[in-house]
Amino acid sequence: MEKNKIVEIFIPGPAGRLEAKYFKSKKKTSPIALVLHPHPQYGGTMNNKIVVETFRKFMDNDFSVCRVNFRGVGKSDGEFDNGQGELADAAAALDWLEKENFDNSQCWISGFSFGSLIAMQLLMRRPEINRFISISPQPNVYDFSFLSPCPTSGLMVYGKNDELVPTETINELDKRLSLQKGIKVDFQQVNEANHFFSKSEETLCVILDKYIKKETTLF
Repeated sequence: MEKNKIVEIFIPGPAGRLEAKYFKSKKKTSPIALVLHPHPQYGGTMNNKIVVETFRKFMDNDFSVCRVNFRGVGKSDGEFDNGQGELADAAAALDWLEKENFDNSQCWISGFSFGSLIAMQLLMRRPEINRFISISPQPNVYDFSFLSPCPTSGLMVYGKNDELVPTETINELDKRLSLQKGIKVDFQQVNEANHFFSKSEETLCVILDKYIKKETTLF
């Protein structure tokens, strides 16, 4: 595979092949990251702007990184499966990424909106995941109580003006996770941002970059 170039790939998934974009770092034992997209029934794809920006931040920090279209999205086979199938797709994509980078130094998962729910569910099932980034989680829509205990430290970024998620539901999640010993979930609010970070992408990118740099130096 050509290095230092984003390539289109197809990953074998439980419902057929999954369309994905992949960047392989030149660095030996580079960390790996999987980035998951928003809700397929509301236009979410791996080419969503925030997903692409997150993918690029991992690239900039020498990760081997993959973003994937869930079943039924783009050229991926299958059809929407209310989260269960999408979780199986994410697991298959992580399997593929780990095989390609068996000597990885760290394993990260990231998701935006619906993708953050799937990312957190995958985190609970895969002990090798060291860190996570959850962008615009929706604890008012999805029950995040499965994150108890949350197995690893991570970052949750949300907009103060999120029109889909009341801030108090984020604060409740923050309070619950802050009681856990041994991990730190860093909640960061972006003042001008809405759910989709329209016109706040740059601020988000700075937060992501800073967090990735800080947490990769720890390993």
